[in-house]
Amino acid sequence: MPKMKTKSAAKKRFRFTASGLVIAGAAGKRHGMIKRSNKTIRNQRGTMILAAGDERLVKIHMPYAGKK
Repeated sequence: MPKMKTKSAAKKRFRFTASGLVIAGAAGKRHGMIKRSNKTIRNQRGTMILAAGDERLVKIHMPYAGKK
């Protein structure tokens, strides 16, 4: 069988923790920050761990990442 390919868009946007969880940047921070509350801006700072359903989709696109 040939090797499966990793989606280039996925490898640019996601990283994996040592335990196999997926790390992603916060969504909704590109523009329009003036209309968002300070609390929202504060909470979207940095990166976050994806939910289980989203994690499953990322792992489909990155077949060799997050393996031990």
